[in-house]
Amino acid sequence: MATSTKSRFNPTAIAGFSALLMTTFLVGCSEPPKLETVEGYAQGTTYQISFWSEDAVPVTEVQAAFNDTLAQIDKELSTYSPDSFISEFNRSPSIAWQPVSQDFVELVQIAQDIHTKSEGCYDPTIGPLFDLWGFKTDKLHVPTPEELVALTSELGIDKIEVDEENLRVRKTRPFLQLDFSSMGEGYTIGKLSHVLESKGYQNYMVQFGGDMKIKGHKPNGDKWRVAIQSPIPSAEGGPKVYQVITIKNEDGVTLDTSGTYNRHFDDNGVEYSHIINPSTGKPITHNLISASVFGTDPRVSDAWATTMLCLGPVEGAKIAKNENLDVFFIERKNDKLINSSSDALLKTNRVKFD
Repeated sequence: MATSTKSRFNPTAIAGFSALLMTTFLVGCSEPPKLETVEGYAQGTTYQISFWSEDAVPVTEVQAAFNDTLAQIDKELSTYSPDSFISEFNRSPSIAWQPVSQDFVELVQIAQDIHTKSEGCYDPTIGPLFDLWGFKTDKLHVPTPEELVALTSELGIDKIEVDEENLRVRKTRPFLQLDFSSMGEGYTIGKLSHVLESKGYQNYMVQFGGDMKIKGHKPNGDKWRVAIQSPIPSAEGGPKVYQVITIKNEDGVTLDTSGTYNRHFDDNGVEYSHIINPSTGKPITHNLISASVFGTDPRVSDAWATTMLCLGPVEGAKIAKNENLDVFFIERKNDKLINSSSDALLKTNRVKFD
């Protein structure tokens, strides 16, 4: 703009150019836009959202939209609320078609897709298995083979039918239950990110529980930097950083991490993880203790992170290669942590490991 202005060479243009220079100088010396932060507690976990914009709407308006969104998610998908849609769906023995939202249809479809691609290792209908093992009551019960066979035969996301055109679903087993918590944080992150973008924010970091979505950059132009938590807590009992990551792609990157270290039981010297393989009905026994999946849809990467823990390092790496997934694995071998990356992550342009 300055060059074209100078080429006209008239006093008015020169004056305008001088004013432009002065304006640019003043803007350059001014403080960058403020980074706003909203924190809270929802769905049994904490969240922290940082965002900024040159033309910001009031933070109170954004916070109110967050609260409305979180309330709506609870109303539809909370398994802890007896009045939510999913709780009523789970209680009902009806196998008739039931009207649902577009979001509900999409969650079922994502689950069914990953269930197929993972050879059955992802399945949000296995809640009764957690009850059988005692994970929900913190009272471990090792089921008999007969109990496992009887229960697993009645479970399976493939036993849910979807009518996408008419937005309805039905279960083909009366007592089949759905629990989308394995992609719930990712789903919530997507919804909160949509709130920000609807308010004009294109630079943000939404962290919900252990998962996040990052878009754009910081107010000063620096790239966002995030970290993967160590699977082994520090000596002081709190989390510690295992790997620091710089987000290279500013179009939006999701990071979802699942680990076996948060919940497990010991019984007669045997440690049982809270990650259950739907095919066997039993907790996993391999050495993979953490899987982080980078992507663009937080629902999908959240579900794949859980799936990788079910698959283990060998099968997980194989399927990650087939599906071109960016996955960071952490295994525990002889009390040492060993990490590895999927083929796609080694070539990614999404992130850089610092």
